[in-house]
Amino acid sequence: MKVKDLKTKFQFFVFILFGYLLSANNAYAMHISEGILPLNWAAFWSVIAAPFVVWGLYKLKKLSSIDLSFKPLVGLMAAVVFIISCMPIPVPTAGTCSHPCGTGISGILVGPAISILITAVALLIQALFLAHGGLSTWGADIVSMGVMGSFAGFLTFKALRSVKINMAVSGFLAGLFADWATYLTTSVELASGIRGDSPFMPLFSKILIAFIPTQLPLGILEGAMTAGMVVLLYKKRPDLLVKMHVIKPEEVRA
Repeated sequence: MKVKDLKTKFQFFVFILFGYLLSANNAYAMHISEGILPLNWAAFWSVIAAPFVVWGLYKLKKLSSIDLSFKPLVGLMAAVVFIISCMPIPVPTAGTCSHPCGTGISGILVGPAISILITAVALLIQALFLAHGGLSTWGADIVSMGVMGSFAGFLTFKALRSVKINMAVSGFLAGLFADWATYLTTSVELASGIRGDSPFMPLFSKILIAFIPTQLPLGILEGAMTAGMVVLLYKKRPDLLVKMHVIKPEEVRA
């Protein structure tokens, strides 16, 4: 299957799911909504996020100049992250819905720099058109979902593959830890911003505990999704994994 065919299928997939997302109710995401963080904390996280986004732009320009087919692959990955990160998934243990992140798989396939850039774009569109997150909290959401999620997924996968852990297990744990790292960082951001004069740790612990009913099962689901995507690509298009430096040529099955 060519990249063009993959792009067409993903565009159709995006169109179908976008309508579903617009009609979904009672969904609660990792996105920090507008007005939640004080201006000084919102600005702080924006300053932290900015160099990572610039790094992503630099890497995209550099890699695209080397390989013209890289941008379409990044476009496909952006669609995946956008869909996954705003897809409301019912969590019976919590009696509500929550959202996976998608940055585990993007971190694995295109690297953390491009994954952060993809996440920034997805979060901006969601804030502007889907009321997920906010513009003042865009930087904080980039740090939690883009920076921490991408690096957690990427580093976990690389570390496990370096010690010969199989593709499925490596992908599962990468997706799991990417999801949990995102919500752990969100807890830090919320506790830091809204605590006022109160101690940090008690509020941080309460927020983190509040996430457990949703993100414990949802992290496992995201791990399974990530493992499934990586294994499917490994079986059907190992050449793409080699192209994106996920695996070495000698790891391709004969």
